[in-house]
Amino acid sequence: MSAAARRRLWITGGSGFVGRRLVSLARQHYDARYTYFSGHPSQSDAGDRLDVRDREAVLALARGWSPDVIIHAAGSDTSADMDRVILQGTEHVCAAARACAARLIFLSTDVVFDGQHAPYREADPPRPLHAYGRAKAAAEEIVAALDDYVIVRTSLVYDLREVGHNFDWLLRALRQGEPVTLFTNQWRNPIWRETLCQALLELAWRAYVGVLHVAGIQPLTRAEFGLKMLDWWGITDRATLTLGAGDGHRWPADCRLDLSRATALLQTPLLGIDTVLRQAAAHTQRA
Repeated sequence: MSAAARRRLWITGGSGFVGRRLVSLARQHYDARYTYFSGHPSQSDAGDRLDVRDREAVLALARGWSPDVIIHAAGSDTSADMDRVILQGTEHVCAAARACAARLIFLSTDVVFDGQHAPYREADPPRPLHAYGRAKAAAEEIVAALDDYVIVRTSLVYDLREVGHNFDWLLRALRQGEPVTLFTNQWRNPIWRETLCQALLELAWRAYVGVLHVAGIQPLTRAEFGLKMLDWWGITDRATLTLGAGDGHRWPADCRLDLSRATALLQTPLLGIDTVLRQAAAHTQRA
């Protein structure tokens, strides 16, 4: 049995878009357990319902199971109690990591940056423009006080089998005939859900401590990204869709990440979206 297979892995946010696939992959190699709160588990077992804002409940679960690694993926930008979920939740999960001497992998975001000085390297100081970015930047500081951690800053996460939260709103609006604008002046590094999950699991055992930028190697504007995904999902009715510039004061314009450290460190390839789409199309043709 490998060292990875013997490790106990706890995934928070296990019913979320990233968490669901992460749990499925983790169970192939780890003794993996997951918690969830507001979502509905899609795994064969129900996991453990946990409110990360409840310090004692978090500590009790950690002490009762004593994980070797915690991947903290809980915390949404749509939560009505976003600050408490992200800040208090992260503080409580960090306390749990200390209590059982666990390694912590924290999922953060590229929008901790203001979008004015891309491409961003790991050492660049966060300057968030909005509440979600500010909450994640503050949570990063909490995590960085640990001895054994990785802060994984990533970008827009997509999948080719499940629409996910980054596109639910777009498809719904188009079907309902609502006006939608895809921004031509906002740059990101979209990452395939499979790639992100594989990288997170690799970091669970790899000897690295600090911040790491993990995203797709191919930068795109929000408009380019959206159009590629609409093509993939076969959405041709785009009568209410327009392309235009977004508000650079409310949303960061250019959050491209420098991925040189991650590409040198990880065995997981950080595939760009064109490569992912091409491979998926080839697989579909063979099937």
